[in-house]
Amino acid sequence: MSDAVENVVILGSGPAGLTAAIYAARANLRPIVVEGAVMGGQLMTTTDVENYPGFPKGILGPELMELMHQQAARFETRFIRGNTATVNVRTRPFTVTTEDGTVVRTKTLIVATGASAKYLGLDSERQLLGHGVSACATCDGFFFKGKSVVVVGGGDTAMEESTFLTKFASQVTVVHRRDTFRASKIMQERVLKHPKIRVIWDSAIEEIKDPVAKKVTAVRLKNLKTNATTDLACDGVFMAIGHQPNTEFLRGQVGLDQKGYLVVRDQTKTSVEGVFSAGDVHDIRYRQAVTAAGSGCMAAMDAEKYLEAQGQH
Repeated sequence: MSDAVENVVILGSGPAGLTAAIYAARANLRPIVVEGAVMGGQLMTTTDVENYPGFPKGILGPELMELMHQQAARFETRFIRGNTATVNVRTRPFTVTTEDGTVVRTKTLIVATGASAKYLGLDSERQLLGHGVSACATCDGFFFKGKSVVVVGGGDTAMEESTFLTKFASQVTVVHRRDTFRASKIMQERVLKHPKIRVIWDSAIEEIKDPVAKKVTAVRLKNLKTNATTDLACDGVFMAIGHQPNTEFLRGQVGLDQKGYLVVRDQTKTSVEGVFSAGDVHDIRYRQAVTAAGSGCMAAMDAEKYLEAQGQH
């Protein structure tokens, strides 16, 4: 472990983490970004991004993240590849330990580890991610104009995604494991009354076709009461079974809500002074690259103000 104490360490390299790095670096804080095993966060699994400002023709998710990474590096951000194993924010300076044993000490911490969409865990699903399989209707709905799509889930998220997708798709089929939704009544009614939406109850997806063709052509459904299987032709599958915030390493140290999201006040401040939150790790509402980037900017500016108030910058 080095004796050096950093000004700011940023956990996560999605839009929130890299924007925080750009702002912190330009404020001469010489940030370190712990990137995670894969640089770029959820956008690395997205093909076309058409709603990020400044790219009128759209941009590939991985390309957008590579550009942000280059911009952060240009201002002398330092990067550590690998996941965060443990964090200690009970004593100061804070310490961050990565899975390969690298230990960094820091005066402030920006948590931008995001939230992972929950998937079914099918091989075919993984192979078709970004090729017709998505976990974000707002991001990808536009690509399914006049097409038939399937939404998996039965909570409020599934209802919202289904309703949103009717703006583009010709047919939306909601597949749910049970015979009733657990969504709020008003959301359920909106879906059940919508002429473009139909529901298949008591069913689960066993397979998504066709990884060989590199596009979604159908889903194989299994009725959980009869065990009968049927194929349903479709052009896209949207997973709406929730998100899991990547905060397990903070449990017991920083205030989390029941679902594990960071609890924030004044936009970015967590329950521990000097620990700030950015992006989907606390944002259960918007979950967009542009809002994540915005909160990364805020977290970096708040960290800088905190260091100034402490007389440490």
